[in-house]
Amino acid sequence: MPLIEASAHSLFNSAESTIGDYRVQIATLPEIPETGEPMQILFRVNDLDLNEVDRFTMGIRIFYMDEQIDTIPPRSHQGGHWELDYVLENSGIHIFRVDLHDAKDDGGIITYTFNISTQNPFGYFFIFSIAAGTIGLSVIIAYIYIPKLIRARTKS
Repeated sequence: MPLIEASAHSLFNSAESTIGDYRVQIATLPEIPETGEPMQILFRVNDLDLNEVDRFTMGIRIFYMDEQIDTIPPRSHQGGHWELDYVLENSGIHIFRVDLHDAKDDGGIITYTFNISTQNPFGYFFIFSIAAGTIGLSVIIAYIYIPKLIRARTKS
């Protein structure tokens, strides 16, 4: 059976949306950005046949808690990719309103809305606490049951 289409693992903080004659994809590196740390936002613009466009003009409005916190003015990009370095200062979900300019037949703007979530560095402390508790419980169980197993084997 021939393989028609294959795709790689979708990133956690990735999304795509098709509006009009375009499909816009967005992803972040790292997958779960930390607050205050640099991240890279990756954009890809395709037509409906999934071919990358030759050129596009895109701007971004960034919202947090229903308040606009930043704007990236529209810029023209050659090819179907754009990589943007950015730092999010607040923990939680940020709304990115991506404006694709000159996308409509009348030269209007098409807006795509994407969510990007960040993790506070405190999240690593939570993960470490759970791992330490699991390891501690394993050590206690081993301390209780291994001597019993050894005694049972030496008696036989």
